[in-house]
Amino acid sequence: MQTSRFVKTAAVLLVAAFGAAPAWAENITLKASHQFPGGKGDVRDEMVQMIARDVAAANVGLEIKVFPGSSLVKAQEQWKAMQTGQIDMSAFPLDYASGFHPQFGATLMPGLVKSHEHARRINDSAFMKEIKAIVEQAGVKVLADAWLAGAFAGKDKCIRKPEDAAGLKVRSAGATFAQMWAGAGASVISIASNEVYNALQQGVVQATDTSTGSFVSFRLYEQLKCATAPGDHALWFMYEPVLISLKSWNKLNDAQQKALLAASKKAEDYFESESKKLDDKFVETFKANKVEVVTMTEAEFDAWRAVAQKTSYKTFAEKVPGGKELIEKALSVK
Repeated sequence: MQTSRFVKTAAVLLVAAFGAAPAWAENITLKASHQFPGGKGDVRDEMVQMIARDVAAANVGLEIKVFPGSSLVKAQEQWKAMQTGQIDMSAFPLDYASGFHPQFGATLMPGLVKSHEHARRINDSAFMKEIKAIVEQAGVKVLADAWLAGAFAGKDKCIRKPEDAAGLKVRSAGATFAQMWAGAGASVISIASNEVYNALQQGVVQATDTSTGSFVSFRLYEQLKCATAPGDHALWFMYEPVLISLKSWNKLNDAQQKALLAASKKAEDYFESESKKLDDKFVETFKANKVEVVTMTEAEFDAWRAVAQKTSYKTFAEKVPGGKELIEKALSVK
């Protein structure tokens, strides 16, 4: 009995000295899932791998296991998987969750973000503060920002102006681009970027839009004849942040949260330095594989945005709660 009282007293003293969550608390393992190829130089995978390595090196009892290539959860199911606790983290194209939160469609809106420099300014804007507030209300937290430029490409011809899309079966990354493609006379097919290669190969689609990183990572140059690079008039930019479930975040102690935030900031800085290089690699890779590469003129860019304003912008402003104000906030960032 005396020994038992001594043990209890010692335990009370230790908790008083070190707090209710002692340093030897059970280690936590987080599952990070994404759709992008692992081990092949995809910058989005590398962002998550960097976070995992740096968190492990911080030695705070936190481990992140990374599951690339949709090996754990399918691409478009990762948002719900974070909310239900099936996974803890993801590098996730936020527009994929616009079916649940239509405001996220603004993060893949034709011509809304014009360049990598513009994307950096957008990150600190009232527009992104509102987007991130909606993310958190849904039970998820942004750990690292990431914007990717994208391109168009055709299996049989170049796509530079709206008339070039008329009659084509086009894979579109999201609803806002789908509306613009339809406005130009195309038939729209909605599939995840990791399914585009087979769709092109089988003739299910004749053209696609996606990020320059995905064009290379998924070897789409093997199925395409001509690509329209971002150049000086980028119509396509998509927000693909690293996210964590708030339930998972709230399980972490203070030291683990600090380590995860520090690792995420480092990964965000790395991605920012690499994002423009993705466009250059896209051009080099496609040319090396005998794919014609073109860019839009300012007049062609304006023609596409005119189509988008009559379709994507108009629909978003009319049908999405707060949509008009969201677009105005984004457009105010020069």
